[in-house]
Amino acid sequence: MGEPVISMRGVRAELGARPVLRGIDLTVHRGEVVALLGANGSGKSTAVRSLIGQVPVSAGGIELFGTPRGRFRDWRRVGYVPQRTTAAGGVPATVTEVVTSGRLSRARFGLLRKADHAAVRRALELVGMADRAKDSVDALSGGQHQRVLIARALAADPELLIMDEPMAGVDLASQEVLAGTLREQVAAGATVLLVLHELGPLEPLIDRAVVLRDGCVVHDGPPPRAVGQHALPGHDHVHPHAPAGAEPLRTGLLS
Repeated sequence: MGEPVISMRGVRAELGARPVLRGIDLTVHRGEVVALLGANGSGKSTAVRSLIGQVPVSAGGIELFGTPRGRFRDWRRVGYVPQRTTAAGGVPATVTEVVTSGRLSRARFGLLRKADHAAVRRALELVGMADRAKDSVDALSGGQHQRVLIARALAADPELLIMDEPMAGVDLASQEVLAGTLREQVAAGATVLLVLHELGPLEPLIDRAVVLRDGCVVHDGPPPRAVGQHALPGHDHVHPHAPAGAEPLRTGLLS
């Protein structure tokens, strides 16, 4: 198994006065594809936002590439796709302009070179949006917005991809494109942490699933089959890889 790229130990976090993460442990090794699963409100998005410093932690430690997050500076190694529905944040922009913004971390003195423009074109081709390069992002569908956000993250050629609900609100055709894009990144050696509500077309790529409930890890191992197969609501079971004494997984909440 490769070296740890992400390491979270006993991480706790609150939003307001409400505890959201209650001491979670999570390790993602180089080359792994890990899905972070759980019901709405289980702490999935808070966990990834704590990784990139958007949510402060009240206890525990986080390391990226072996460096404590507070001292980590090489953010070009990390590609982050947020859970959002607009690529430009309300600012008029073309598809190319949005994707180019993801390359600026590698640009020398803020000036884009030939290699930078080539990386932007390659990222657009990967997500099937090269033909919309000059279009305004305001003219895109939800699935196309998501492809642009992923292309923006890929433009920097990151070693680690952190994606928060990349399939949310995306049509099946775009889901298949995104799954193919991710397959190529994994084949090239990328490490991936995905927040997902259901596995869908990404299921064959997943090495491990970490299931959160109420800010605690209740499963860390092979993806629970019922989650990937859209279990019937209300079906409870304890997965054989869950910790001893774990509560049953209510798989209907995860699918």
